[in-house]
Amino acid sequence: MMPIVWPILVIVVTVFGVLGVAAVSTMLERRLLGVFQDRPGPNRVGPFGLFQVIADAMKMLFKQDWIPPFADKPVFLVAPIIGFLAVLLCFGVVPITPIWGVAGELNVGLLFIFGMLGLGVYSVVLAGWSSNNKYALLGGMRAAAQMISYEVFMGLSVMGVVMAAGSFSIRDIVEAQTHCWFIIPQCLGAVIFLLAGIAETHRLPFDFPEGENEIGAGFHTEYSGMKFGMFYLAEYAGVALSSALITTLYLGGWHGPFLPPFLWFAIKVFLLICFYILLRAALPRPRYDQLMSFGWKVLLPLSLLNILVTGAVVLLRAGV
Repeated sequence: MMPIVWPILVIVVTVFGVLGVAAVSTMLERRLLGVFQDRPGPNRVGPFGLFQVIADAMKMLFKQDWIPPFADKPVFLVAPIIGFLAVLLCFGVVPITPIWGVAGELNVGLLFIFGMLGLGVYSVVLAGWSSNNKYALLGGMRAAAQMISYEVFMGLSVMGVVMAAGSFSIRDIVEAQTHCWFIIPQCLGAVIFLLAGIAETHRLPFDFPEGENEIGAGFHTEYSGMKFGMFYLAEYAGVALSSALITTLYLGGWHGPFLPPFLWFAIKVFLLICFYILLRAALPRPRYDQLMSFGWKVLLPLSLLNILVTGAVVLLRAGV
């Protein structure tokens, strides 16, 4: 019985943990933005405003779930589900501790994550197209170009880590950082991965698919209620996923002195989420063409250079 109970427990705790982190991240962002901008954040609902998350969730649950009569209803309903499940499934191959992970032993875990991220593109594209709204369609087209482009740079940036660890298994990559985190030899790849992660999650300063001052609210302009809530949770879960991937690929995962492995993993992810929030408070949004040019003209050559240098170092160490 125990071999069956343990995997089910890991899956349930991981799913609810991701949902909890995404929900709490919304409150954390509003509080930190208040600190960064020298103003009070939410501080009315509960002690220190901690119950604001519950109030927002209740509002989302009971808000009218309206579907525009001009929308393609089946696709309109499926789009947010695809995006949310794609992010949630990615957490299945992220090992949190040496013994905790839904499918942490998957030997192609990194490829699985990029496959799921590719499916996430369909969510925003279908949402923009099915809404039959020109602003939503423009947001969906922006999202498609932005996410597909930056997935290329993200994939190339991790090739240095794969060559250094000799495996596509995320658990093997973490174990390879026992003595030296990859943030040191792969610093260029880490910066490229971070920038690509910001673009993938549509976070400021790269939130062009949702540019409120340009296209209303982007691909989810016509969404309301829980369908909008799924897009909202998927964005913050994506931030947590990007932080978890940077932690596992470049910051040694659960490795660290003195503290338990889970605490080290949680501390690193928390600090990275705070960094994402700081970017929103500190940086202005560039133009869309500048984002795309920066990717193809700067990040692509740098990621290829990183692969070339890493490959040369690996071959020299192997004595080839």
